[in-house]
Amino acid sequence: MTEIVMVLTTVADDERAEQLARRLVDERLAACVNLHLPMVSMYRWRGTLERDSERQMVIKTTRDCLPALEARLTQLHAYELPEFLIVSVDGASGAYEKWVREETS
Repeated sequence: MTEIVMVLTTVADDERAEQLARRLVDERLAACVNLHLPMVSMYRWRGTLERDSERQMVIKTTRDCLPALEARLTQLHAYELPEFLIVSVDGASGAYEKWVREETS
């Protein structure tokens, strides 16, 4: 298994998504962050059904960066409980994995 992982999170708008993505890459906590088109999220929060427009972020990083990434994301994120889903990557090309390691070290 590769040491690369993807972390999924959501943010409320384009501006926050870009600011957060830039910060995570600048701080070398992520090699790359993909920002998906706006989507509708429906969820229950504190007993109420919510419907919001959000942007999903796909953060490419390494397992070693996860504790620092989670702490930083929690610190910078506007949400009280930001999504932080870790997706294991079964494989990646050697060159891509090397690039991710270099960009996050």
